Amino acid sequence: MGLHKILKIVAFAIAIIGAIFALMIIAGDEGSAGGPAGNMLYVTYVVLALIVGLVVIFVIKGLFAGNIKKTLLTVGAFLAIVFISYAMSSGTDLDLQPFVDKGQDITEATSKKVGAGLYTFYVLAFLAIASMAFSGVKKMFNK
Repeated sequence: MGLHKILKIVAFAIAIIGAIFALMIIAGDEGSAGGPAGNMLYVTYVVLALIVGLVVIFVIKGLFAGNIKKTLLTVGAFLAIVFISYAMSSGTDLDLQPFVDKGQDITEATSKKVGAGLYTFYVLAFLAIASMAFSGVKKMFNK
């Protein structure tokens, strides 16, 4: 039996279990702390851990089966974008006093991390759109 067939069976089983738990949540008392909604969170955490574990296993398997130099260059480029974004964000772009007055624990470091995440998103989104446009233009001229 191939790995693809096994993963399809596991995915189907998880889908059925998820449907059963979804029906339990709809039919159950959501007000109680130990109710079906609370138990469903634990199931969600277990499924998330399984998926993350499988992704890590297959990424490592593919890493050693493929071109490791190209993979490391790609990861290095991503980390460079993250570090440059962190250096670009100042953390002082936002007036933090209204948030502190409301009891939220937001500091300049938190603001800087959020800004870095936004800059990283903008750069990666631009690169994704540019690569798709480049690929489309290249296909048009090669035909």
